[in-house]
Amino acid sequence: MCPRKIIHVDMDAFYAAVEMRDNPDLRDKPLAVGGDPSRRGVICTANYVARKYGVKSAVASASAVKLCPGLIILRPDMEKYKRESRRIHEVFARFTGKIESVGLDEAYLDVSDVTDFDGSGTLIAKEIKRLVHETTALTASAGIASNKFLAKVASDYKKPDGLFCISPRMADEFVKTLEVKRIPGVGKVTAQKLAAIKVKTCGDLQSVHKETLVRNFGKFGAALYDLCRGNDDREVEVGWERKSLSIETTFDADINGEECVGRLPDLHENFMRRLARYQDKGKRPIHSIHAKIKFKDFSATTIERGGDGTGIEQFLPLLKDGLGRKDLPVRLIGIGVKFAVTKPRVQKANPLQLSFGF
Repeated sequence: MCPRKIIHVDMDAFYAAVEMRDNPDLRDKPLAVGGDPSRRGVICTANYVARKYGVKSAVASASAVKLCPGLIILRPDMEKYKRESRRIHEVFARFTGKIESVGLDEAYLDVSDVTDFDGSGTLIAKEIKRLVHETTALTASAGIASNKFLAKVASDYKKPDGLFCISPRMADEFVKTLEVKRIPGVGKVTAQKLAAIKVKTCGDLQSVHKETLVRNFGKFGAALYDLCRGNDDREVEVGWERKSLSIETTFDADINGEECVGRLPDLHENFMRRLARYQDKGKRPIHSIHAKIKFKDFSATTIERGGDGTGIEQFLPLLKDGLGRKDLPVRLIGIGVKFAVTKPRVQKANPLQLSFGF
């Protein structure tokens, strides 16, 4: 079977890059896009000047300002970012219809059947980068490989404005030296657990039995067993469907459980408006509902139950259940739903197609 050719395109510091393009005075200054530091805001993204100070996405804005006292934080302009994302995706569509969007700033492209540039995934990716820059004045990094996991690793390998190909013949040796923290889904806690058993690279991880990984990490353990070997059979999912929808609120000051219950009606009303807007685009059956609580010590818990009811009377017991798990003030609550899967998987490419170079 001929190997697939997958390109992962990831815009460089997308929100911040758009703001710097529109205001050149910001280019050499530490810049982030995110929430208000005085209201427990969170950083969405930061430019590379700010990243040198340790400012990155998901960091609390107040902490980001401490790391980088001169940091400029702009509120997100989502409509502007969506416009730019549409322009970028129009570039992708010039080459293939097999596009899986991952948020506004990244996408997987299956170019296995594309004959432009003699079918070279690397040359196609290079042209995509050129056209994106020509169209938006923004830079993107691209990775080329035979599967989604390796393509994503490759796109991050030489950021910013990077281009890197992991060809099938180099994949086995390349992945052995790859740090496990480069595997998507391996966060700080998982990396620490792996380091405790002297696993730092994918080569180290390959020596761990699958049963051990599943016992320690559940379903993700099975995924780790495959990914550390560079194996990933996931298709590029054309026409991606949202799997969930949720809303949350972070309080200006920590509150107790009774006050959380009092805040639920407003949160539920806002959620139902958002759900109605989404369902107007096509009715999706709901598989389950959930509530999320984050406590004063930053620990979080999520309570999920099957069912399609979205009334406040369905969410209230979940919230109370979660609040009872710790006797601590609360900094955040959220509610949401998960949708049932309704579409078939994309069919695999014809194994008899011609093979071109990466």
